[in-house]
Amino acid sequence: MPDVTAVRADLEQRLNVLLRRVDRISGDLRRPGDRDWQERAIELENDDVLEGLDDASRAEATAIQAALRRMDAGTYGVCARCGRTIGPARLDALPSATTCVACASG
Repeated sequence: MPDVTAVRADLEQRLNVLLRRVDRISGDLRRPGDRDWQERAIELENDDVLEGLDDASRAEATAIQAALRRMDAGTYGVCARCGRTIGPARLDALPSATTCVACASG
C-alpha cells in the first residue's frame, strides 16, 4: 500500500489544478462570440474542444474526490468489487482506482 499521506497530497494538488481548469474553461465558454461568421465558426470548433476538455477534467475531478472520500473512510486501496487489496503498482499508476487488476480486467 502506498503512503496514503503522500498520495492524498498529490491527489489534492491534482484536484486543485483540475478545478482551476474547469473554472477557466467555463469562463471561456460563457464569453460572447465574435460577430464575424468565419471567426464564429472557428470559435465553435474551439468550444467543442473545450467542452471535451471540460468533461474529461470534471470526470477526473469526480474520481479524485471519490478517492479522497475512500481515504477518509479507510477504504482506499480496497477493491470495490471483491474486497481484496488493490496492488500498489495499480494505485501508483491510477491513484483513483476503485478495483483491483483482476476485477478491472474481468
